[in-house]
Amino acid sequence: MHVVILAGGKGVRLRPYTSALPKPLVPIGEEYAILDIILLQLTSQGFTRATLAVGHLSPLIRAFVGDGSRWGLEVDYTEEVVPLSTIGPLFPIRDRLPEHFLVMNGDVLTTIDYADLLARHVDSDAPLTVATSPRVVKIDFGVLEAQGGRIVGFREKPLLSYHVSMGVYALSRKTIAEYPEGMPFGFDELVLDLLDRDLPPSIYEFDGYWLDIGRPDDYDEANARFDEYRSLLLPSTAAPAGQVRRRGNG
Repeated sequence: MHVVILAGGKGVRLRPYTSALPKPLVPIGEEYAILDIILLQLTSQGFTRATLAVGHLSPLIRAFVGDGSRWGLEVDYTEEVVPLSTIGPLFPIRDRLPEHFLVMNGDVLTTIDYADLLARHVDSDAPLTVATSPRVVKIDFGVLEAQGGRIVGFREKPLLSYHVSMGVYALSRKTIAEYPEGMPFGFDELVLDLLDRDLPPSIYEFDGYWLDIGRPDDYDEANARFDEYRSLLLPSTAAPAGQVRRRGNG
C-alpha cells in the first residue's frame, strides 16, 4: 500500500496563495492543510508508505511532513532538480516502488476510496488505471454536422458528457520500466504512448466529491464548502482541532 504524491509544482495558477507556501500546504478550513487531509485519508484506508515528489519550496514540505509518523506513515522523498512533469519523477525511484502503487496530485480533495482504486487496478492487469469524474457541458449554440459541404445533422444546444482525469491513478512498475531516468514525462504522454502501443489504460469511474484546487476560485470553493463535506473528507479517527494544528515532528 504505497502512494507517490506529486508535490513539486510551483502552483502558478493559485497565486497569490502559493507565493509563500507550496500548493499542498495551503490551509483548508481553520485546522488542516490539503496534504494533511490527503495523508489522513490514505492512512485510514490502509496505506503505510508514501513517497513525496518535491521541488518548489521543498524544505517547507519536508518540515511539515517529516518522516510521516504523525500520520502513521513511512515517508521518503524524491527531489526534482529540474521539473520532470507528472510521470518523470517516478523514474529515479523505480527500485523503491512496489509492483503496484498509487500516484496522485498533492492538491486534490476527494472522497474517493483510494484503496479500492488500487485493488481494482491490481485485478484488472491494466498498465494504468485512471480515476475519472463525469462532466457535462452544455453547448449554447445549435451544432451542425456537415459532410461534403452539406448539413447532414443538427442538434440544438446539446449536452456533451465525458470523463475527466481526477489526478489520481494506479500504476504498475513494469509500465514505466523502459523510460530513461531524468526525462521530463507527463501523464498525457504516458497515456498516448500506451495507446500507441496498444496497451489501453483502464478507468475507475467515480461520481462523488472531487475538487482539483488549481485556481483561486477552486480554493475559495473548497474553503466555503469544507464544513459541508468535512465529515466525508476526514476519517473518524482524525485528530480534533488543536491537535492537528501542531506541525512537524519536533
